[in-house]
Amino acid sequence: MYRILIILGLLVVLYLVLRSVVHEIWGKRGENQPLLSKNQMLQDPVCRVYVPRESAVAATIGGQTYYFCSKTCAETFQKQFSS
Repeated sequence: MYRILIILGLLVVLYLVLRSVVHEIWGKRGENQPLLSKNQMLQDPVCRVYVPRESAVAATIGGQTYYFCSKTCAETFQKQFSS
């Protein structure tokens, strides 16, 4: 009887350890690059309006990609970033 309880206890502990390891691996997989769908709304960092990703103006500034509602906002941000 005690053997069954010990085996069940060990199985529960093994399950909890494996679950936390899998959670660690899957949790870190997409940390650096979030998934962006075409219809996701992104906020313009200059005028703070939301635009769909598919129609946003993308600009890479300082090694990071930013999304803007227009070229004017992208140019304004570029000027602010370089000053």
